[in-house]
Amino acid sequence: MGMYKYLRKIFNKPEGDAIKIAKDRLIAFRRENVTVKISKPTKLHRARSLGYKAKEGYILVRQAVKKGGHSRPDIKGGRSTKKGRKFQIVAKSYRQVAEERANKKFKNLEVLNSYLVDDDGKTAWYEIIMVDVAHPAIKNDKKINWILNHQGRAFRGLTSAGKKSRGLRNKGSGAEKARPSNRAKGRKANN
Repeated sequence: MGMYKYLRKIFNKPEGDAIKIAKDRLIAFRRENVTVKISKPTKLHRARSLGYKAKEGYILVRQAVKKGGHSRPDIKGGRSTKKGRKFQIVAKSYRQVAEERANKKFKNLEVLNSYLVDDDGKTAWYEIIMVDVAHPAIKNDKKINWILNHQGRAFRGLTSAGKKSRGLRNKGSGAEKARPSNRAKGRKANN
């Protein structure tokens, strides 16, 4: 087995000392701020598989997202029949919300990808791999410089999490209404 296979096994099924380390890690996460810039990935095997490299221009951010429903603000007045529900229906995953919030904090960076680090009953923590598009090392690297032309990836649903929420993982039968987008399909149906 290679090193990354061992790492994956330790994280997926912790045994012995690994259980205590995981608990201590969660305690430390709870004490931190919601958005934290970190120097090294917690899950090295996951970060590497999603495109992270330990070189200049790559930045890692740990983002906490509260779990649970999204309640609407109180309505002060009349409402249509569609607005009568107490909770918002948000067609986004926690992962996509985490990417957007991290990108709001670090406006000069672009989101490459993200992964779940840990979660408890109240909070989920994600590590977001971000790229500094103005860095010379990124501009000169042919494997990553495609991201220079992708502005606002997280907000436009162009990351892996965004594409999954938009239903773009599927093709063919059953995915007829996914393309070009939900909004475009709605407009076409109403005309």
